[in-house]
Amino acid sequence: MFERILVVCVGNICRSPTVEYLLRHRLGDRKITVSSAGLGALEGHPIDPTAGELLAEHGIDASAHRARQLEDRHIIDADLILVMQRAHLATLAKRSPHAVGRSFLLGKWQDDREVPDPFRQQRPAFEHVYRLIDEGVDGWLRRL
Repeated sequence: MFERILVVCVGNICRSPTVEYLLRHRLGDRKITVSSAGLGALEGHPIDPTAGELLAEHGIDASAHRARQLEDRHIIDADLILVMQRAHLATLAKRSPHAVGRSFLLGKWQDDREVPDPFRQQRPAFEHVYRLIDEGVDGWLRRL
């Protein structure tokens, strides 16, 4: 059983907070903690405005989000680590033996599909990423 889920991307302002808030929302009252962090976080920055708008359009308020840098303690504390790209899996494995065996692509249940970074792109790129994230979250929800 997973009690603590960590979601990781690069900047922690687009993909990982979108997954974090969407997954929290869908989990409802279940006793699972979801957090996020970035491999190269834009520390202290709020969620990207377009990512925040898409969540808001689905009834989810992510205005409290502030980006944070991934630290070893986050990896150690997590039961499950969800990442967006294979390169993130490799980085985590190099960085911490604690991540191995607990780190998976968000798109694992969609044929190990990666979620591209929409940072500094137009809204259609964010909409595409949101759909991929939505499908990835649904895939994991069935297994939590």
